[in-house]
Amino acid sequence: MHYIPQIIFIILLGFSVWLFTKNIVRIRKNIFLGKDEDVSDHKNLRWRNLFLLALGQKKMFKNKTVAIMHFIIYAGFIIINIEVLEILLDGIFGTHRLFLGALGSLYTFAINFFEILAFGVLAVCVVFLARRNIIKLKRFVSKDLNGWPRTDANLILVVEIILMSLFLMMNATDRALQLKGSEHYREAGSFIISGFIAPLFNNFSVASLITIERTSWWLHIAGILAFLNYLPYSKHLHIALAFPNSYYGRLEPLGEIDNMVSVQNEVKYMMQPELAPTDAAAPLKFGAKDIFDLKWTNLMSAYSCTECGRCSSVCPANMTGKLLSPRKVMMDTRDRLQEVGKNIEKNGSYVDDGKTLLNNYISVEELRACTTCNACVEACPVSINPLEIIIELRRSLIMEDSNAPQEWNGMFTNIETNYAPWKLSPDDRDKWAVEMEN
Repeated sequence: MHYIPQIIFIILLGFSVWLFTKNIVRIRKNIFLGKDEDVSDHKNLRWRNLFLLALGQKKMFKNKTVAIMHFIIYAGFIIINIEVLEILLDGIFGTHRLFLGALGSLYTFAINFFEILAFGVLAVCVVFLARRNIIKLKRFVSKDLNGWPRTDANLILVVEIILMSLFLMMNATDRALQLKGSEHYREAGSFIISGFIAPLFNNFSVASLITIERTSWWLHIAGILAFLNYLPYSKHLHIALAFPNSYYGRLEPLGEIDNMVSVQNEVKYMMQPELAPTDAAAPLKFGAKDIFDLKWTNLMSAYSCTECGRCSSVCPANMTGKLLSPRKVMMDTRDRLQEVGKNIEKNGSYVDDGKTLLNNYISVEELRACTTCNACVEACPVSINPLEIIIELRRSLIMEDSNAPQEWNGMFTNIETNYAPWKLSPDDRDKWAVEMEN
């Protein structure tokens, strides 16, 4: 009977790790459905971006108050979970506060630090819930978040409040049991936050305190394992993917658009026909119609999006009431990617479902509203680039489907016939200079 809790804990831990690993493998497979891209350059700069953007939250500090709160909830939640290591080992070996004897006074310092962070996380989560549901900031009430996305954001904040409360409750009842001299509850001292709560339990019996402490312990670790396996289904996957996404983020100047070599060559051959190859080239595909045509880094960015809405809040098209929302572009890309992934899991390979990212998820109206100003790219805290996806979809729309506004078609025709956007013969293009001299 003594080993039953340990056996239950080991089974729970093993199942959680297996399920999490399975989901991460699934997500990795989905990401690499995209086209290959060489991101092996400038490693020092990429590591710098990882530490400054993902770990240091550099871009968040444009608004210092929000940045500090976000840093508390982000770093605090991760650091606090260092204490999960002790809980895991206690659960496996059937011990209690395993590190207390080895660390001595350092143990008290560490737990005090964790408790301060836990209280900070709890307070910030309450503030963030108020911002979303009481103050109702504009970027949090957008129709982009209707349905599950809004519920997901609120749910995760509530879960974090519960987990931090259980951690403090566990320590407070543990302290109350220490003061009563209960067996197995070694003297660990009074911790900085739970020490204020512990006196509330002075009149509780030892049996009641053990029940509360053990229940808090089990719920705390079970909640963390559940949270771990909820991440792959939530926007909060960015907690993990923000790091690789910052590392593999675009390094070129923000205004630089990837060149299409095939189109460049067409222009070159137009100007110098003798350079054109004589052998028939294979048919080319321009732009992206579905997730298979995007780069794997684009697909990883879709999973990395935290749906904060900073991109859409600075988008001039969105601000003027147009349909475009960079946040929705990333959410739609992720939704389509997950749908394709399920299709492949079910059938062994992709079976055409009659849908594409272009048109079925992201509309022509949305794409045409983009001014390619790069405001969304600049605003993203973790280097997500919605503009790359928009440009690739527009290339497919125009070059594959010949779907362009009439005003653009005139310009395209002029470029094809006159080698310039203007309706002037190349021979007449410099006449204005001659006329100026006269």
